[in-house]
Amino acid sequence: MEHKKTYNSMELETQHGTLIIEGPIPGKELIEMDFHEDLVAFRPPAQQHKAISEIADLPEGRILIAREGNTIVGYVTFLYPDPLERWSEGKMENLIELGAIEVIPKYRGSGVGKTLLKVSMQDDAFEDFIVITTEYYWHWDLKGTGLNVWEYRKIMEKMMQAGGLEYYATDDPEISSHPANCLMAKIGSRVDNESIQKFDQLRFMNRYMY
Repeated sequence: MEHKKTYNSMELETQHGTLIIEGPIPGKELIEMDFHEDLVAFRPPAQQHKAISEIADLPEGRILIAREGNTIVGYVTFLYPDPLERWSEGKMENLIELGAIEVIPKYRGSGVGKTLLKVSMQDDAFEDFIVITTEYYWHWDLKGTGLNVWEYRKIMEKMMQAGGLEYYATDDPEISSHPANCLMAKIGSRVDNESIQKFDQLRFMNRYMY
């Protein structure tokens, strides 16, 4: 499958100044930028900087960033699902996962996450894909925000909805392990019915056990 990547960008005015929201950005450009030390949700900053630069160079990989000057202060990643997750079992070339989205505390509440998703979805190529995201409460910064799981989930849902993603039911054990966890997805306008049926089968793999 051909992965067309069309660059888009916009400026976002925040109370702390103007950010550039842009992408997809190639790995060689990402690695030359500074990576903010407060981007610690998934790995230590230096390791995560390297990881997103490598994802950007995968055929299907996309990294969009929010930057303050030459410093990355937020990002979102799109790539094929982890081989260990059920979402890869259908071997669907047109199913992409929104793997991570992170914004430094200074800019949270400024619409950075929503704008990252809006700019991502400006690329017409996403109309050929099913985009999924799996939200697990143990990835959320409950301590840093002071929010409970339901308040945080509401924020995550609103942010994902800004990119056109909607809630989808599933019997995936990890998602089902806590009621705040959820699967969200956006089915592109050019996705065929066969792919939608395959996605439904992946969502409910345990239905024939009963």
